[in-house]
Amino acid sequence: MKKYACIPCGWVYDPAIGDPDQGIAPGTPFENLPDSWICPVCGVGKDMFEPVDE
Repeated sequence: MKKYACIPCGWVYDPAIGDPDQGIAPGTPFENLPDSWICPVCGVGKDMFEPVDE
């Protein structure tokens, strides 16, 4: 599963970890995050993330 980085602040969503603070279980792909999900660091929406090349 691909990681996604927040363009404004650089925080990286790792699907292997998820986002437990917002109720996102480990193993949740970025594409499956709810539209209401926001960056836990700076608060922007999913549209402000881009895939990370690994």
